[in-house]
Amino acid sequence: MQIECYLTFGGECEEALAFYKQCLGGDITALMRYEGSPMDSPQLPPAWKQKVMHATFECEGARLMASDGMPGQPRPAYAGFNVSLFVPGDAAKAQRAFDALVQGGQVTMPFAPPFWGGHFGMLTDRFGVPWMVSSEH
Repeated sequence: MQIECYLTFGGECEEALAFYKQCLGGDITALMRYEGSPMDSPQLPPAWKQKVMHATFECEGARLMASDGMPGQPRPAYAGFNVSLFVPGDAAKAQRAFDALVQGGQVTMPFAPPFWGGHFGMLTDRFGVPWMVSSEH
């Protein structure tokens, strides 16, 4: 069994995944567009045909899936969860990931040693996605 994160964007899914690839490494291993899919119809706005119906991003054994919601839906307001990025044994690598992800976003809690040990920080990226970044050292 695996529990994985699936993010929905309001038209900027491909841009967000390219940003995550730049920040974290990894690869976009699957990307399907609305055009040519069962969701493609005359009612689908032409500008939406190239939006992402489903995508998978993989990085060091972790997987994140994402898509653009249907046209006309508001950009999701992410609340009540965080994408958790744990970098085992390498606080410097975790710091680099934190610094990259927060570009154009907002720090919620600076990346620093918390009272429980290791390193930890929280941010909201420029797409509105909340992240927790941690390392045990």
